[in-house]
Amino acid sequence: MQELDLMGLKCPLPALRTEKALAALPAGSRLSILADDPLAPLDMTHLCNQGGHALVSATPLSGGGWRFVIRRG
Repeated sequence: MQELDLMGLKCPLPALRTEKALAALPAGSRLSILADDPLAPLDMTHLCNQGGHALVSATPLSGGGWRFVIRRG
């Protein structure tokens, strides 16, 4: 599983970089994303809904932020 570290980036960069990374993966692949932007949970959910991807998990990190796992549609 590929990991994308987007800590420190603000909206809309995490969503845009996630979308670009997903486009480069084959269907069914999983991508792990680290992000600490306050809007990241909303943005990742919206990105998955609009792009036909599955948000497998959204786990809060102990130091702040989240780890998202997305399966490419």
